[in-house]
Amino acid sequence: MSAARTDCLRIDQWLFFVRFFKTRGLATAAVKAGHVRVNGARAKPGLKVVIGDTIEITRDRLPYVVTVQSIPERRGPARDARGCYAESSESEQRRRRIIDGLKSDRLQMPMTRGRPDKRTRRALRGRNRGAG
Repeated sequence: MSAARTDCLRIDQWLFFVRFFKTRGLATAAVKAGHVRVNGARAKPGLKVVIGDTIEITRDRLPYVVTVQSIPERRGPARDARGCYAESSESEQRRRRIIDGLKSDRLQMPMTRGRPDKRTRRALRGRNRGAG
């Protein structure tokens, strides 16, 4: 039975084992919601992943493109989990650009201590209407 276990693993278990999601339920929900693609196709929670598969994950609006390097047997330390996949450099750069854009966007907003005052709320409301 352990030989079959090392060949492939359900996508929701793999995502949980390599620490992309904190619980297996969150991993399953993300797969069902369409935030996970395996080899370019939308995945279902029971889909088996094997070594060499390319997985595209969108977590917290941030994209990850990883290639499966190994199949873990359990959810272990983060250092071991990081060795189970390789992330493409384009994916890291794209995610960094998105994070930098979000940070610069936040820096342009008016700052207040505590709750926003009336003037700041109007500025926020006007900005959000203009973006949509």
